[in-house]
Amino acid sequence: MTVAADIDVSHLGEFVPPFLACLLYLLLYRNRALILAQQGRPVQRWRTLCFVSGAVLMMVVQIGPLDTLADDVLVAHMIQHILIGDIASLLIVLGLTGPMLQPLLHMRWSRVLRRASHPLVALTLWAVDLYTWHLPFLYQLAVRHDLVHALEHACLLWFGGLLWLALIGPLPKPRWFTAWGGLAYIVVVRFIGAILANVLIWAQTVFYPVYKGTDAARGLNPLSDQNLAGAVMMVEQIILTTLLLGWLFYRFAAQDEERQQLVDLAADRGLDLSDARAERAVRAGAGRRLRARILSEDTSGDRDEATARR
Repeated sequence: MTVAADIDVSHLGEFVPPFLACLLYLLLYRNRALILAQQGRPVQRWRTLCFVSGAVLMMVVQIGPLDTLADDVLVAHMIQHILIGDIASLLIVLGLTGPMLQPLLHMRWSRVLRRASHPLVALTLWAVDLYTWHLPFLYQLAVRHDLVHALEHACLLWFGGLLWLALIGPLPKPRWFTAWGGLAYIVVVRFIGAILANVLIWAQTVFYPVYKGTDAARGLNPLSDQNLAGAVMMVEQIILTTLLLGWLFYRFAAQDEERQQLVDLAADRGLDLSDARAERAVRAGAGRRLRARILSEDTSGDRDEATARR
């Protein structure tokens, strides 16, 4: 009984970092959401649900049975990485808006975030992170050492979040990164991931010998385990890419319609609102706020400019 109790207690230390990280994310998000609600700028419910789901998913896959199985079976470890680096990070970014990030963006060091969220920079950092952690030495080091494993998961979450932030986040984006730029971005992301997935699927060499003993204990062939991990990665990429492309087509169409409505509304009220400004507001999730300002004839200088022209 004493030995069993000691084992259980020893495993508790592995659960603390992801639990505390999840709690911190949720508390910061809740506090900012309450402030925005008091200011009359509430966060949409679906965004809140996405953020909470992403944070909870990030925690659960690191403290539940999947985490234990990931130390013994490569395909389980791959599923864990997919859920953290692709799904949880995407859900968290979907929960973010311009007003939500506003206090962060007022800090001087946020300039690093702005530069890192440039599509080309974010894509490069994500690709380097993905392939670096799948190098045999680092991958097996993460399996053997909990601290390295925690760092691996943190990097997958952060760089995955940066990848999605560059695509669908509220931060300013280059003018060339229009609807077609976003679609090309997804295709390139999945092409980069597909290369790694195909290597794992078709390789005839076991890259991660650390799993040989545990695979054998479970009646698995180490090479088959590796091939299956690559197949799971490939299938997830196909499904996620299809969903994202469909969602982006819908989102771009909806944003273009909202932009045109704002421009037409401003023109009807004799106000000067450029397409570029309306587009920035819509892409930042501030379309409703700009509409309210137009209806109140307060466009931060546009009204005075229009009056002066008269």
